[in-house]
Amino acid sequence: MNEYLVEVIIRNKRVARDPEGETIKNELVSRSSLADSIKEVRSGKWLLFTVLAEDEREALQKVEKLCKEMRIFNPVVHEMEVRPYQGGRA
Repeated sequence: MNEYLVEVIIRNKRVARDPEGETIKNELVSRSSLADSIKEVRSGKWLLFTVLAEDEREALQKVEKLCKEMRIFNPVVHEMEVRPYQGGRA
């Protein structure tokens, strides 16, 4: 077994309101000198899993299965992306 880093990104679907993103834009970004350049802010969640698996494909499948079975996201209002960790060191 090898160790793999798998990241999960959970975002609100485009059709769903994003109260957190709206608040950030309206209350914080509006005070910035760049306010006129920022059209929209969308919020989300980022999770990083360390997974034991035979290969990367299996690690990704395990995390996706876990997220769906345990309802870590709400498929009605969220979209989820599971991918190999793309950052530097975790």
